[in-house]
Amino acid sequence: MNDNPHRRSVATTVVGNFVEYFDWLAYGLFAPLFAARFFPSDNAVTSLLGALAVFGTGMLCRPLGGILLGRLADRRGRRPALMVSVALMAAGSTLIGVAPTYGTVGLLAPVLLLLARMAQGVSSGGEWPAAVTYLMELAPPHRKCLYGSLFSMTAAAGAFAASLLGGGLTAWFGPAAMADWGWRVPFLVGGLLGAGLLLARNRLTETPVFQREVRARAGRGSLRGLLRSHRRQVLLTVLLVAGLAVVTGTWSTVVPATGHRLAAPGTMFWVVVCATAGVSVLLPGLGMLADRVGAGRFLVVASAAFALVGPYAFTRMSGSFASLLFAYGSGVLYMGCATAVMPKVLAGLFPPEVRALGIGLPHATTTAVLGGVTPYLAAYLGERGAGGWFAVAVAAAVLLAWPARNLGEAAARPRALALTAPHMQDTKDPFPVEGGHHDRR
Repeated sequence: MNDNPHRRSVATTVVGNFVEYFDWLAYGLFAPLFAARFFPSDNAVTSLLGALAVFGTGMLCRPLGGILLGRLADRRGRRPALMVSVALMAAGSTLIGVAPTYGTVGLLAPVLLLLARMAQGVSSGGEWPAAVTYLMELAPPHRKCLYGSLFSMTAAAGAFAASLLGGGLTAWFGPAAMADWGWRVPFLVGGLLGAGLLLARNRLTETPVFQREVRARAGRGSLRGLLRSHRRQVLLTVLLVAGLAVVTGTWSTVVPATGHRLAAPGTMFWVVVCATAGVSVLLPGLGMLADRVGAGRFLVVASAAFALVGPYAFTRMSGSFASLLFAYGSGVLYMGCATAVMPKVLAGLFPPEVRALGIGLPHATTTAVLGGVTPYLAAYLGERGAGGWFAVAVAAAVLLAWPARNLGEAAARPRALALTAPHMQDTKDPFPVEGGHHDRR
């Protein structure tokens, strides 16, 4: 594989993450604008809770995506799973963009919104593990966190693009037009981006690891085999993902929604623009730092720092630009740091024949349960003056990374991991984990 096809494959994979996050986060950013259109109520908070409930339902569909697309990636190849995931996300985004409102079709409106979010939930549950598996099997051993940081960078770029579009549309058309029809534009744009990416992914080549190590194995993609032989790794994945799922659920929906209510119209869009632009610039350097100091150590330091800063920033949010930037930026930075190293850590826990399913099932399930319930719980407790207790729970979930990181490294040491193309493999250790050594399969 020469350099140009390699770069093209990497770019097509991570650009998919951009489209996924653009479509997924657009819902959280624009929910306060269209909530009353689908869930009419005299109370704006009640309408928002209805929209967040649909967000939670979409999250609950992620385990289905993790299972179906994870099995597809392990049984038929990483490429087919990547194509199905982006097709579902584009279809869901387009449906939201064209869906009639409650005033036009009554109860059918929230039903269509729910179906669109379910499609996006299945897509999101399968996209990340398939893309992580694909990218980690292409990445050189000493640059896996750098490659992982591309996921973080494109996720932040997706939020940047969605919020920039929202801020620009609000400034151009005004808040009334945005609430009337302008909120549809980002979803239609997301649908077009997804259609273009689907064509690009059709040209992807399969990873050498799948062709060499997986394709001929009879037990590849076996859910029963995964749960029977890799239960400990599945549990470790749950622990490692828990904090990230809680933070993502809160900072992708509740914080933007709170900012919309506290600040002047359009302000929160520009807060997201500034925060995501700054973090995007930092992430490649942070990925290289993680490769240098070790993914586990980097994750522990990032988690401990956020456990101190993030909950404080969340409980101190006000309508000022600086306060919202501090609150939102702290979460985005943590999500970027965690997402940069998670691909390497999680891929190192599973052998290639169940790698996508092994990552997808626990990752999607944990994200669904915690990420889906978190926005609704945060909004509910906030209305009752118990936001401080929620902040304590966020910090506790994030700190699970400390024991899980040590257990994860211990579990990965005896595994035989084929993660790189033949020309990139180190003859002694194809995928070293800090403090351990893998035997060759």
